Amino acid sequence: MMLLEVIGGWIYNSMALLADGWHMSSHMLALGLAYFAYRSARHYAHDSRFSFGTWKIEILAGYSSAILLMVVAIFMAFQSIERLINPIDIHYNQAIPIAILGLVINLICAWLLHDDHDHDHDHDHNHHEHENEHAHAHHDLNQKAAFLHVVADAVTSVFAIIALFAAKYLDWRFLDALLGIIGSILVAKWAIGLIKETGKTLLDAEMDHPVVEEIREVIAEFSRVEITDLHVWKVGKGKFSCILALATDSNLTADQVREALSIHDEIVHVSVEINPL
Repeated sequence: MMLLEVIGGWIYNSMALLADGWHMSSHMLALGLAYFAYRSARHYAHDSRFSFGTWKIEILAGYSSAILLMVVAIFMAFQSIERLINPIDIHYNQAIPIAILGLVINLICAWLLHDDHDHDHDHDHNHHEHENEHAHAHHDLNQKAAFLHVVADAVTSVFAIIALFAAKYLDWRFLDALLGIIGSILVAKWAIGLIKETGKTLLDAEMDHPVVEEIREVIAEFSRVEITDLHVWKVGKGKFSCILALATDSNLTADQVREALSIHDEIVHVSVEINPL
């Protein structure tokens, strides 16, 4: 489909169709990157060098895919601006069927990649009631990256179809390039969001996550205990590791702390250090 759109856009002079084709070519690379990440994560699953497993291979692939998506957005914008300044005649009757077929292919791929298995869960405390309950959505960021690439393709296909029909029947030839620019802005917005989301995980920037406050609430239930150091980072999809240093003048043990934290099943690795207050 990518080859058909690139060749068709080039021959029939449709910037929207050509942009959609090049867009799809980059997304083929992104899908290959996502597949490679899954295979690598599985291959190294039992490699002892990975302290917390191979999940972040998938996150790294998602981040790389988002960078690629941004490059595509910039490329689309420059090509569309050039065509807006220097318009040329478009062969509508040949370009429109190709654009429609491209949309159908993209919608099928988006449906196949759509992740509808995200789930939420809440935790109840024996001695504390939350005034505002919260939910943690567990997203596969690698799959999300692949899905966004395909959705972005579908959007540019829609824009290409609209532009071609408007140019053919309303003589709005400028719309072909204009919608290419709009599509590039939309794709760039998705790319920035994904870069932020995956980058946050790669840099272990999780101290604003609700699970951190949940840990503090559990420790607060112990008397005469003070948190002197706390580090929380994500080690899997919806799973966190925790390093906790406490100061107390009681007989509190590390096992008691781990047992208290066990009510939160998203905390899978806990290191506890207890010092005298």
